[in-house]
Amino acid sequence: MEYKQIKSEKLYEQVAASLMDMMKQGSLASGDKLDSVEQLARHFGVGRSAVREALSGLRSMGLVEMRQGEGTYIKDFDPEQFTLPVSAAFLMKQDDVKELYQVRKILEVGTAGYAATGHQTADLARIEQALQLMADANGDDALAEKADIDFHIAIAEATHMDLLLHLMGSVSDLMSETIRETRRIILYAAGRADTLFQEHERIYQAIKQRDSQQARDAMYDHLENVEQLLFQQLDK
Repeated sequence: MEYKQIKSEKLYEQVAASLMDMMKQGSLASGDKLDSVEQLARHFGVGRSAVREALSGLRSMGLVEMRQGEGTYIKDFDPEQFTLPVSAAFLMKQDDVKELYQVRKILEVGTAGYAATGHQTADLARIEQALQLMADANGDDALAEKADIDFHIAIAEATHMDLLLHLMGSVSDLMSETIRETRRIILYAAGRADTLFQEHERIYQAIKQRDSQQARDAMYDHLENVEQLLFQQLDK
């Protein structure tokens, strides 16, 4: 029996999600003025800092505007932007996601190169297994997401570099969440599933052939392509 892992949310995420629900349901409309930070804090039963963080996130999403000396107002928004299964936390942290992709390029491009030259037979088998699970997912998004994460972890493990694994481990939760949310967004783009798999296949083949430079290039191209498509979708 499989159990779904419980994921805790920060208070500001819950506040932002509640306000977004009110917008979706129409109880908050374009041009409406929100209650003050103090009033919202009392309504939600949270501290003022949680409300401020939530409002800051909604502002970065283009959903509210803060007018000096007047308060916070709901901006004109397109209801269709709520159709993608994107967590409020992910959208609120777009700058962080951009930075994380730069970190991933720094770490994972080099990781792929070292995995190409340092992998053992068992390492290659784990990478291949993750790739095969991706191919066999057949629309099972949860399985495909897990396989994608396992693929990148297996490549890191194939380097047999303890310090690198420690560094990767320090951002592994962020990476995993970003991979999940990225897949959920970009797979709405027509034909993207096949391209995404092909990019992973190219990385695997380069590692298998012990071609360090090709593995680096394939990983960089993959991360660059995914990043560009991700923000094209979010900026629509």
